[in-house]
Amino acid sequence: MSLDRIRPSDARADTPLTAAVSAARWIRSAAIDDEHGRRWRANPDPRGRSALAPEPSSLYAGAAGVVLFFLELAAATGHESYLEDARAGARRLAATWRGQDDPTLYHGLAGTMITLMEAGWALGDEALEEQAGAIADHLVRRGAAAPGGARPRDAARLPDGGWTRDPAQFRDGGWTRDPAQLGDGGIVLALLRAAAHFGEPAYEEAAVEAGLRIAALPVPGHRFGERSGPPPGLPADAVTPGFLAGTSGTAFLLARLYGVTGDERFLRAARSGADFVREVSVVGDRCASVPHHVPHARRLHYLGFCSGSAGVARMFYELYRVAGDPGDLDWVERLARGVVESGVPARRTEGYWNTACQCCGAAGLVELFVGLWAATGRPSCLELARVLAADLIARATDHDGRGYRWYQAYRRLRPGEVSADTGYMVGAAGIGAALLHLDAAGRPDSARRVLLLPDNPFPVIPVPPSSLPSS
Repeated sequence: MSLDRIRPSDARADTPLTAAVSAARWIRSAAIDDEHGRRWRANPDPRGRSALAPEPSSLYAGAAGVVLFFLELAAATGHESYLEDARAGARRLAATWRGQDDPTLYHGLAGTMITLMEAGWALGDEALEEQAGAIADHLVRRGAAAPGGARPRDAARLPDGGWTRDPAQFRDGGWTRDPAQLGDGGIVLALLRAAAHFGEPAYEEAAVEAGLRIAALPVPGHRFGERSGPPPGLPADAVTPGFLAGTSGTAFLLARLYGVTGDERFLRAARSGADFVREVSVVGDRCASVPHHVPHARRLHYLGFCSGSAGVARMFYELYRVAGDPGDLDWVERLARGVVESGVPARRTEGYWNTACQCCGAAGLVELFVGLWAATGRPSCLELARVLAADLIARATDHDGRGYRWYQAYRRLRPGEVSADTGYMVGAAGIGAALLHLDAAGRPDSARRVLLLPDNPFPVIPVPPSSLPSS
């Protein structure tokens, strides 16, 4: 890929690491301690209002994501004090998770479980790991207790190994009745991670059972579940090919399940989703862009993770990783070229507006290009990641000396609602994590593991093997 080398003229002198440290200083100013441990206000500004409704424990915008950031910052800097931040937050998550009702990855229990697994391992705290295992057990029981969530006793096997049942049971099974990453899909990915972490077959079995229900959908993941309907602002008949709430994220899950099980049913279903995404995409000269939703917004092309190229590229890379078809890697590169040709970061488009976060902004693009460099070793990918990071750092604000934060219009349709948040997918913790991943990519002589969520297919050591020193 040939990438632009334009750097913002007002880029700060900070490195990605020093910018992440400054972001941590601001997040620390939002800390609230109680008898259970620590959480962080979503927006500590005087009279500040978060981009989202309060989610004090969530991975998306609450304590779970902030804990992950502090764990990474401790590994990057060697400073024990960041481990203390992470420990205080993890202990509160461990003490309060039973009060959470949402089972999902980004907004609920599955995300808390991921964070407690990582914190327990990094801190050497068996009590945190025990609570992570308790959450996994709870999720398995809850999924089995839901309508259609367990294999019916009187079901008969089909020739392909599946089970006969009422199609309505497939629709209503699982945890949320939504197959997308924001629903059952994210929970399945989290259970697969838990199965690998704990060596517990029951977690994988529950994930596979739920995955088979999802794979039975005609075009897996492209319909909204009955739990919540379409996201706000979208028509009821909208179809989203993107990642968090659409086809690409579900196809990613099915590809992951194929890689785990070798079951061709998962690969066929993942291919069905990928073919749908190809069909609705706009393809140019070695480039591709994905519409936000069809049939109403074919010309609205997000670039970020949630609904745009950065997320869809993950799906195609996962397919390439587990099945080895070079055509899937070609689509990863087409989507990446589409981002480059859009003119980021200097040029704002309708799908790349005033947003900096992991979910729909520049930090998600940093993650994409660092991941692509780690997977392919192409210097142009790392160069664009550095350009995007320099622009992010230049956009940081520290008007009161408390540290870096990023003011953004999280909702594209409400450009006047500008706020700065502390959380992972929507704020400074996730931006800081993306900068730390870039920092790790620039240190091949001291390669370190980075904390990637279960829906990230790229290497956890963000350095191409050819760059690592030989033993």
